[in-house]
Amino acid sequence: MLPPKTHPRWRELVCGKARVNFTLLATKFFMARVTGAAKNDPSPGNLARLIDEAYSFFSKNEKFALRDIEAIFGERKPPVRNLHTFDETVALIRSGRNALLAGDEGLLRQLPRGNWVGGTCPYFIGEEGGTMSREKIFVTVLPDEVTAIATRFYDPRELRTIAADGPENGFTFLIIPAFTPVHQSFAENVRDYPGIFDRPLLGWVAGNALKGEGRSHPLVFEGRSGESSADRAVAVHATLRNRVVAEIGIVNLFTPNGGDTITVDTAGFSCTEACVNGVRTNLAQYLVDNKVDTRLPLVADYFDAMVNVSVRSIDATRGEVRFYAPLFPHVTYRLALPVDNYESAFSREVRRIGAVPTLAMNCILNYTYGALEGKCAGDIRCPVTFGEIAYGLLNQTLVYMVLRRI
Repeated sequence: MLPPKTHPRWRELVCGKARVNFTLLATKFFMARVTGAAKNDPSPGNLARLIDEAYSFFSKNEKFALRDIEAIFGERKPPVRNLHTFDETVALIRSGRNALLAGDEGLLRQLPRGNWVGGTCPYFIGEEGGTMSREKIFVTVLPDEVTAIATRFYDPRELRTIAADGPENGFTFLIIPAFTPVHQSFAENVRDYPGIFDRPLLGWVAGNALKGEGRSHPLVFEGRSGESSADRAVAVHATLRNRVVAEIGIVNLFTPNGGDTITVDTAGFSCTEACVNGVRTNLAQYLVDNKVDTRLPLVADYFDAMVNVSVRSIDATRGEVRFYAPLFPHVTYRLALPVDNYESAFSREVRRIGAVPTLAMNCILNYTYGALEGKCAGDIRCPVTFGEIAYGLLNQTLVYMVLRRI
C-alpha cells in the first residue's frame, strides 16, 4: 500500500513538513532521527537517502505501522453527501441499505419501513457547513463492513443489558430522547452497566429546533417496526466483518484552566452545594460572584481524556445550577479555558484522527457558541446533537468512530 518514493509526501515527511500524529513508538523515534538528519543536511542527495530509509522502514514494518502509514498517506476522499431530500431518503431506504437518520419529526414520521433508526435533530454540519433544515434528512449509510444489524427500543431498566446485547465483534449505536427519564438514567448509571466498556458504544441525544422548544417532544424512531418513542432509547447493534474493529474517539476543544477545583457529593444533573477548593460553597453563587462565562463547561480529566459537563441554567434565587450532563462524586472538575476559534481548532484536531470517520456527531453547544452556521468541523460531516454518547453521556464534544482493519 506504500506509494512510490517519488510521491511528494515522502519528501514532506523526511523534511518534517508533514504534520502527522504518529501512533507507533518506533515510528516516533525513527522519524525524530530522520527529520533531524534532514535539518542537519538538506542537500538533495541526503534527502534521497533519507527517503530510501523511510521507505525501507515502513515496508518492513507495514503490518505494525499500518495506522501511521494511513495517517501519512491516507488520501482523504471527497466527503460523501449526507444531506438528502425526503424522496432521496425514501429511495435509499427502499434499496435495503442500513442507515442512521437525523431530521425533523414531520419528515421521519413519513418514511417507509426499513433498516434504519433515527431521531429528531434539525441541525447538521453538511457539505456547505453548519445548517438548520426542516426539509433535509442527514443520512449515514452503514458501510459494507457491517454484515448485520439488530434494532430495538430500551427503557431505563432494560438499558443495563445494552452491552450484553451487542455483538462479539461490532458496535452499538444509541439515540436517546433529551430530558427524559431514560436520558437521566443512562447518564447517571451507565458506568455501572455490566461490561459497558468491553464493546464500542456511541450515539447521540435527540432534540428539536431551539426556537421551537416546548412545542413537541424529542423522538426516536425504529424503522423496521415503524414505531417512534418519546420515552425510550433506540439502538442498533451492528456486527462487523472478521478482522475489522470499531474504534471510538472524541475531539474536545476544552481543557481545564488549572484554577479552582469543584467536587460534589452525589451524582446529578443539578447542584446546589459543592466543594470549591475543599470549602463547601453554593455553586450558583460561586458562578455568579466570579462572573463565569457559562458557555464554557466544567472539565474533568479522565487520564488525559477531557470530559465536559455544560451548564444549562443558573437559578440564583434557588441557588441551583442545572447541567446538560451529570456531575459525579469523586471526580475533580475545573472551569474550562476559552477557545479562540472553533472552526480552526476543530480543523486542527480532526486532522489528527488520520482517517475519515464512519460515524460522527457534534454538540449543539459547539454549534451555537462557536457560531458554526455555514462553517465546518474539519472535513467531518455529522448531525449536530443535544448530547453525545461515547460509553457515557458527553457535552460540547465531537464523537467519532473509525473502522480499522487488523
